[in-house]
Amino acid sequence: MKKVLVIGVSSGVGKTTLAKQVGEKWNLPVYHLDALYWKRGWKEASEEEFQCKMKEIVIQEKWIIEGNYTSTLPLRLKEADTIIYIERPLWMCLYRVLKRTLQYKGTTRPEMTAGCPERFSWSFLRFIVSTYHNRRKEFRQLVLKCRAQGKDVRVCRNKEDEERLLKN
Repeated sequence: MKKVLVIGVSSGVGKTTLAKQVGEKWNLPVYHLDALYWKRGWKEASEEEFQCKMKEIVIQEKWIIEGNYTSTLPLRLKEADTIIYIERPLWMCLYRVLKRTLQYKGTTRPEMTAGCPERFSWSFLRFIVSTYHNRRKEFRQLVLKCRAQGKDVRVCRNKEDEERLLKN
């Protein structure tokens, strides 16, 4: 486990938390895609800039990259030796996003770019609800494809799966 990709069905599924735990356990540097994509004041990085950052990270000897961002997924998948996919129920993802919003409201989460304070957004919640089921199907297919390619794929659907992952 040297190059680990942590992806999940939705925001709020627990990608950041699990990536940090795996990073600590195996002494791997953790990169958060949100922090690489968003600039101060919630300004988006250009696609070229974002791809460039990904190319710089994936050539390193070891890493954990946490986040979905499908535009850079092919590059990350190509280099990753381990894929951790997290899938939790939609209600739990929504609950966690709301909890995170209240916990960090007006401040910047530790894994985010400075100057991107947490904020509530109905459109973000609608995005989660409207994309959840299709993304679940797509990610399940991706898991099968990665396994067929010989990648080490770990699926976490509950706390016990995560604890097992961290023990082994």
